[in-house]
Amino acid sequence: MPKTVLVVDDSAMMRKVFINNLTAAGLVVNVLESPNGQDALEKFKGGGIDCVLSDWNMPIMDGITLVREIRKCDPAKRVTIIMITTEGSPDKVKEAVLAGANNYLVKPFTPERFKEKLSKVLA
Repeated sequence: MPKTVLVVDDSAMMRKVFINNLTAAGLVVNVLESPNGQDALEKFKGGGIDCVLSDWNMPIMDGITLVREIRKCDPAKRVTIIMITTEGSPDKVKEAVLAGANNYLVKPFTPERFKEKLSKVLA
């Protein structure tokens, strides 16, 4: 059964980069896109999402708030959340993990690093 990934970033170009990397890595998935956390949360609540790839800095609702809101709906952490962001300080990584993110990838990233992080989740 294919995995469904929700790609959340306010930049349409970055969403395209994520999707292209998923394809290039051979990770065949269904992809939904959201430009902000609020839209993403509505799509998440619709069900069927297996993995969320989210930026941190976005308008309307940022990524860390999205992670916290998803974990309120999914306290058993059935859905994998990976933050993909320019926020690379140890404090930010810790904050994301404590909020419920399963993994963290700092932009810019290489296709190899992207595949490494996502293969474990989507295999």
